[in-house]
Amino acid sequence: MECDGYTVLHARGSITHSELPMVLSSRLASLREGFHPTFWVANGMELFERLAYYGQQIVFMIYLRNKLGFTEAEAGQLSGIFGGLIYLLPILGGTLADKWGFRRAFNIAFSVLALGYFLIGSVGMSAFAGFYGNFSLYWLLLAFLVLTAFGGSFIKPSVLGTVAVTSTEKSKSLGFAIYYWLVNVGALLGPTIAYLVRDSLGNEFVYMVSTVSCLAMLIVNLLLYKEVRNVHAGAPESLGKKFTNLFVVLGNIKFMVFLLIYSLYWIIFWQEFIVIPYYITDYINKDAPYEIIQSWAGAGAIILLQIPVNRLTRNLPVRTAILVGFAISSLIWVIIGIAPSIPTIAAGIVAFSIGEMIQAPRYYEYVSTIAPPGQQGLFQGYAFLPIAIARFVGDPLGGWLYQTSKAAGKPEMVWFALIGIGVLATVLMAVYNVVVGRYETGAHT
Repeated sequence: MECDGYTVLHARGSITHSELPMVLSSRLASLREGFHPTFWVANGMELFERLAYYGQQIVFMIYLRNKLGFTEAEAGQLSGIFGGLIYLLPILGGTLADKWGFRRAFNIAFSVLALGYFLIGSVGMSAFAGFYGNFSLYWLLLAFLVLTAFGGSFIKPSVLGTVAVTSTEKSKSLGFAIYYWLVNVGALLGPTIAYLVRDSLGNEFVYMVSTVSCLAMLIVNLLLYKEVRNVHAGAPESLGKKFTNLFVVLGNIKFMVFLLIYSLYWIIFWQEFIVIPYYITDYINKDAPYEIIQSWAGAGAIILLQIPVNRLTRNLPVRTAILVGFAISSLIWVIIGIAPSIPTIAAGIVAFSIGEMIQAPRYYEYVSTIAPPGQQGLFQGYAFLPIAIARFVGDPLGGWLYQTSKAAGKPEMVWFALIGIGVLATVLMAVYNVVVGRYETGAHT
């Protein structure tokens, strides 16, 4: 049986100081052998794409209201359409990526994303004021957002597809863990850079950072990405087949109920980008670095705590882990609502992140078990559907709630509404667990 140096030393029970370089060298060799070089290229591009996405997302609502003059409700509508499409279109974008190849899909994605982010930012620049003066600002921005979402629709399928074909069966689990970790690194760095840019230049220039980031990744893709094909893969599904599959998924009542409940969870998450920036700048400190507060408390907590939290909760039954995650994440609005301040907002976001760390890995595990035999891949393809639903519904809802509460002179009402959504999500998940548990018990007796 073949084994590396680390296995031999670990089996012996001790590692001396002199043997440590051998161990590290062995582990590095294992990483090199477990992943094709294209794996690292794709994940590096994903980091910068997430940096671009979360950087602009954190300033989006403030940019639309303070710079472009939209109401909070209108900004929420535009955010919901953009965010919903970002997470819905990959279902179809993945089919095109399979047909074209991931390298070509990345080229299209980064080209369109760079153009889209530039156009969104240019709307707020005085240099383009004369050019856009004759257009309806709402419909103009909507067109730019839809274009950008189309470009973004190729990223997730291309990155995840690359991870799948550039890692071995032994390294695949680690490969997806690296992907998830780098996504959160991008989610931390993007808003941090956004704060520095908007503080010195303005929110519209955050979109120029996103543009440059995507253009840089376009160059990286052209120069470094090497197409790797899975020789065992069959022909990619047609778009017609995708629509047929959608009805297969919609016809599974148990799965759809679960996804709808899960969408409530993501509604309360995305209010970090909808309500919190408004509340901090309107009621706490207009110059506060809300971008850094959100990113370091959220993505920072996941980067630091994901592994220990997973170890502490790995023995929880999967549905119990999801319920516990719901309950802990819902504390975000309880903690903030009791005494809204910078420290409680940061604490609430950390609480949400801990809940996310408990349930997120188990979510995909549960999706694979709830799927009928032979349909695991199909059901995993729709795992992002709750986020799309949450963006389409939750972003406009959050903007409307904030605008209505503020107009009534009772901004605290927004916290009560969000606490209610969190409680509803947790209660419905508990009811779902009881009902499904009884059904499964009856099915096995």
